Amino acid sequence: MQTHTPTEARPRRIGPFLSAFGSGVGLLFRGLAVYGRSPMLVLLGIVPAVISGALYLAGLGTLIYFSDDLAALITPFADDWSNVARQTLRLIAGLALLGLGGLLGVLTFTAITLVIGDPFYEKISERVEERYGGVPDEVELPWWRSLRRSIADAARLLVRSVLFGVPLFVAGFVPVLGQFVVPVIAAMVGGWFLAMGMVGVPFQRRGLRLPDRQRALRAHRPLTLGFGVAVFLCFLIPLGAVLLTPAAIAGATLLARRTLGQSIDHPDQTAVPAPEAS
Repeated sequence: MQTHTPTEARPRRIGPFLSAFGSGVGLLFRGLAVYGRSPMLVLLGIVPAVISGALYLAGLGTLIYFSDDLAALITPFADDWSNVARQTLRLIAGLALLGLGGLLGVLTFTAITLVIGDPFYEKISERVEERYGGVPDEVELPWWRSLRRSIADAARLLVRSVLFGVPLFVAGFVPVLGQFVVPVIAAMVGGWFLAMGMVGVPFQRRGLRLPDRQRALRAHRPLTLGFGVAVFLCFLIPLGAVLLTPAAIAGATLLARRTLGQSIDHPDQTAVPAPEAS
């Protein structure tokens, strides 16, 4: 009998993962194409992102200005070291602080912007849904109740992202690991939380909350990571978050439809019905 070694089986697992990951990246570009077809939506979607972007640019500038003082504050044990050793350590500490600030900025930017722009992004997501067949059994909520749910779910995601961000910050001090491995992990973790936050609008439209998002996205982990990592990397580009958040919302709507078994293949095609339970 012929047996397969783990080495032979690994490419079979990697292939589907990379294929789904690439499909997730493609959802961002599809969202950009759908969103870009409506100039009015483009202007509407940029407003909340510009507001958040101005606030976060001010915060980043403040962090950069005080980075030397903060680095000295968290490394008091190096006061008696030689000048070269002390300056080297504090340079690494300053860069790690900026890295942590950037990671938390990307993650919290989305949460804050989604709260500020909830009515704007609701309209963008709704247009995408209509283009691909609408939402079966849509749940209508008063705007104040929808906003309350958005704030509550955003706060939960924010706490979780900080809990992951702090260990990554500490790991950033480890030579080699902090410069090469941690950024990759940060992109994966950050991408996951970004995707989780951005699908909130289409999931709420179906009466689904944060635990429902988690279950649906975990069942399509490579697809979700592909979309989320692509958004995360785009948000690291200067003004990327401001310009691309609305397009990412459109892409997240496509991601939500895909994970819930609804069509995103052809415009105006009705949703694919879920199989009936036997």
